Amino acid sequence: MKFSTSLSSLLLLLPLLAHQVAANPLGFKGGNGNNNNGSNNGNNNAGANNGNNNAGGTNGNNNTGNNNGNTNTGNNNGNNNTNTGGDAQTSLTLDPAVIAQGFENDGQDQPTAGQVASLTSSNNFINFCLTVPNKVITNGQQVKDGSCNPAPMGVIAAQTNMPSAKFQFPTNGATIKADTEFTIKMAISHLETGFFTNANENYFAAPQQVNGAGDIQGHSHVVVELLQSLDQTTPTDPTVFAFFKGLNDKAANGVLTADVAKGLPAGAYRLSSINSAANHQPVLVAVAQHGSLDDMVYFTVTDDGQAAGGSNSTDTGAGAASSSVAATATAVASSAAASSAAASTAAAATATVGLKGSNAGGKPGVQGGFAQGNNQNQNQNKGPQGGFGGFGGKFNRRSALNRLALN
Repeated sequence: MKFSTSLSSLLLLLPLLAHQVAANPLGFKGGNGNNNNGSNNGNNNAGANNGNNNAGGTNGNNNTGNNNGNTNTGNNNGNNNTNTGGDAQTSLTLDPAVIAQGFENDGQDQPTAGQVASLTSSNNFINFCLTVPNKVITNGQQVKDGSCNPAPMGVIAAQTNMPSAKFQFPTNGATIKADTEFTIKMAISHLETGFFTNANENYFAAPQQVNGAGDIQGHSHVVVELLQSLDQTTPTDPTVFAFFKGLNDKAANGVLTADVAKGLPAGAYRLSSINSAANHQPVLVAVAQHGSLDDMVYFTVTDDGQAAGGSNSTDTGAGAASSSVAATATAVASSAAASSAAASTAAAATATVGLKGSNAGGKPGVQGGFAQGNNQNQNQNKGPQGGFGGFGGKFNRRSALNRLALN
């Protein structure tokens, strides 16, 4: 009798149970019936993971368990941005439209003697810096010990828009008077000047950009280095310089200028330009074979401003310098006496600087810009560029290279 009653009760409950199961099958939540990840994944997708993806239902096909959020966020973000109108420049996803498939080729399909295989990548090297874990990310800083920079190179200037520069003063082979103010002048083309970022916080931190005409937006710098003599053949030390300045202003009539307020001590010098994009990276152009994008000249500073042989070849910047003090390449290789004799003859002048501007007996010294923590040099530093060591004062020539170091 009791068994019959229990059976009757069970039969009455079965329809109710069936209705409940149909309304909520097995109690799963989150709509991830296709995830094959079990109830935990379903809960995760219904919670924080979906919050990151910002797209309802995009996780329906995810089946990577606990790594789902980290692994597939990149794949889903492309769809999410499309669905929600997101900005590709803030997305953490590499858009397939900008993948350079040529990066997968190491270049050895066209072998050349001595040619090395290129690094390859199928994702634009977006995680390249993970291959050098001993290097910090550049992060807009000037890291003296070196770093790894994840910023892309940016817009490459066309062959017809490659920058070019030429010093108007001092000219190659010029002689100027020691410790006397002069103005460096440099003509510039195909560089929209006046574009510079904070060198302490945005160094190499953004891609190169061009203007509507295709010219690189950037600025230039000038650096003067003291030499042992004009015919010096050993490499210089890039950490040592007599004068440095960023040319942040826009060019006036195509000419950039930098005042060297205290002049330079007697000696032989090399003047160079460093043309850069806005974030201080060297300018990038479309072809490998091209003329120099920068200029470099060699000049002499003497106590009386007289060149070897007694002729005064320059003024302090108001006019162009004479090149009559330059000797031939043969004179460069000759002795100091032969070089001096050749320099005195204007007919021997060529594009090759032949003066032996030895610093013996002179008063070498350095004057720099962008000194860190040196208020005496602040007048030389127009604009917010920083991070470059500078030096001031005079010093004994024999100890010059040893005593000079970047701050």
